[in-house]
Amino acid sequence: MGYEENKIEGRNAVLEAFRSGKTIDKLFVLDGCQDGPIKSITREARKGDTIINYVNKERLDQISETGKHQGVIAISAAYDYAEVDDILANAEKKGEAPFIIILDGIEDPHNLGAIIRTANQAGAHGIIIPKRRAVGLTPTVARTSAGAINYTPVAKVTNITQTIKDLKDKGMWFVCADMDGTPMYDLNLTGSIGLVIGNEGDGVSKLVKENCDMIATIPMKGDIDSLNASVATGVLAYEIVRQRLSK
Repeated sequence: MGYEENKIEGRNAVLEAFRSGKTIDKLFVLDGCQDGPIKSITREARKGDTIINYVNKERLDQISETGKHQGVIAISAAYDYAEVDDILANAEKKGEAPFIIILDGIEDPHNLGAIIRTANQAGAHGIIIPKRRAVGLTPTVARTSAGAINYTPVAKVTNITQTIKDLKDKGMWFVCADMDGTPMYDLNLTGSIGLVIGNEGDGVSKLVKENCDMIATIPMKGDIDSLNASVATGVLAYEIVRQRLSK
């Protein structure tokens, strides 16, 4: 995954970014550097959901665009994240049963952007992504979404499995995409539904899959056995739309 996100370099700039309330996805700090300014920065980072990575000077130099990082580089989100409750409120405001797309480790920004665009067109009320091992709301994601990022809230959570459990307690059902499931046409995908799409390479993780109520497979007649993550999202999202419209 490339670092095309917004980069903030230098101790004063990074500290001011945190103190101004800017959303920082990741922080890269020179390993072994524990002086006063660095401690202040890492303290601010720990107040939120920022991932702190301690790396060597060569890695910092590689990430840096200015060559003047002073031992610290912050990666800020291009857009602010929503809360899961904001997504539920979005559904309530529209008088609709919640339809949420959960992404289990999507790393390609073009896939995430395309999924946000599809989610908006399919009427999904929001998207949930994990804090770690996944792409965030980068400029590339924003561009690929073709403006949909301004209308479809994206929430970032620490634990996808726990989030699914919490939403199930609120009456939601979850279906995940997997090649070893039930054909999507044979499943009831109406009502309050969460669609879970897995990582481009490994699919939905074992623990997340175990906590889903249904496993859906997309019937395929070609010579290869899988679809791009954003395409799979589109196919399954519109089966959900079809079933909602035909109730």
